[in-house]
Amino acid sequence: MRFFSYFMALLFMPLVTSAQNAFQNFGSIKIHSNANVGFHTDLVNNGDFDDNLGLVGFYSDNEVRVISGNNKPIFNNVEIDAVNNLELEVALGITNELEYVNGKVITPRDMINVSLDFITHNFYVGEDDLRHTDGYASVISTKEFIFPIGDDNRFRPMITPKQQQNVNFKGAYYFENPNTPSISLSSFTSTFDTTEKQIFINNISNLEFWDLDGASETVVTLTWDTQSDIESISNDLQSLRVVGWNKQENKWFDLGGNNITGDFNEGRLTSSSFIPDNYDIITIGSQLPNGNIDGTNLLMSPNEDGINDALVFEGLEQYKKNTLSVFNRWGNTVLEVEKYDNNWEGLSEGRATIDGKKQLPVGTYFYILKFGDDSLDKTLTGWIYINR
Repeated sequence: MRFFSYFMALLFMPLVTSAQNAFQNFGSIKIHSNANVGFHTDLVNNGDFDDNLGLVGFYSDNEVRVISGNNKPIFNNVEIDAVNNLELEVALGITNELEYVNGKVITPRDMINVSLDFITHNFYVGEDDLRHTDGYASVISTKEFIFPIGDDNRFRPMITPKQQQNVNFKGAYYFENPNTPSISLSSFTSTFDTTEKQIFINNISNLEFWDLDGASETVVTLTWDTQSDIESISNDLQSLRVVGWNKQENKWFDLGGNNITGDFNEGRLTSSSFIPDNYDIITIGSQLPNGNIDGTNLLMSPNEDGINDALVFEGLEQYKKNTLSVFNRWGNTVLEVEKYDNNWEGLSEGRATIDGKKQLPVGTYFYILKFGDDSLDKTLTGWIYINR
């Protein structure tokens, strides 16, 4: 149902004007409970329009409907029925309910502060490939939140779970290759080379990625569909992982893969806990396949200079049931440990060591790392060179 009552506001608000193509607010407006206000023209908000109840609708059969101005309007219930989309040039806040009737909400991807903001929201309805937020949406809530985001005519939500306290997350979806993203935001690295990755990661999607921002630790659930081409990432769904581009290391990190459901055409998987702000973008990858795997040859220099002092397998925290064995060139065991925690500094801890732990001499050593995950049968092997 379309409501068109803003002319009543014009009778009582002298600082509100109606230009030919926009409703402009320079003063202070408040919509009370049970009020229904319909915008069949653009909204320019340069005043106070953020303490509202009732229902507000944005409508258009032909024109692109636009919200702009210096100040963010915040509404209670919102209905969007704009066939050619509602474009935001300033953020729009919603405190209760949203219904996508027709069209998308378009936000500028190079201005992530301009977003569709769900503020202690209740729910939204109507989202699909033709009706979603094409750009950035944010949430402040303790509830599970399914981001109603997509790219063009492609709805691709991501999900954050219930939280212990109010958290603020913001996110967007990009249907493009992370190696050559078409847009570079101030918070982004220019490219996200999918060959720069932790040794346990096998493949990384070159078709899509998400941006998730927030300072609170969380897990996140990503989704896929037929256009994700999951089989090009892995032919085993249980090997799928959420991976993220680490801002400090400039490489892809394994963020875990849990609760994997669906098939190659449609499904979802959930990460382990991480802090979104530590990662530029996230996407779907896969872990190394089952069987014996030739690993990277590693360098150690345990001289307490803070560089390569310990034997580190990046991403090992995702495989807590691991077992690590290290052998010298004669095949003698110098280290055998369960639940290895990236802390070995080149001391002999094998059974043949008579005087307890002692520094191993410079040289090459062989390692066998068993992942230990109940669902996996993976063994990583390689060489370690110790240089003091």
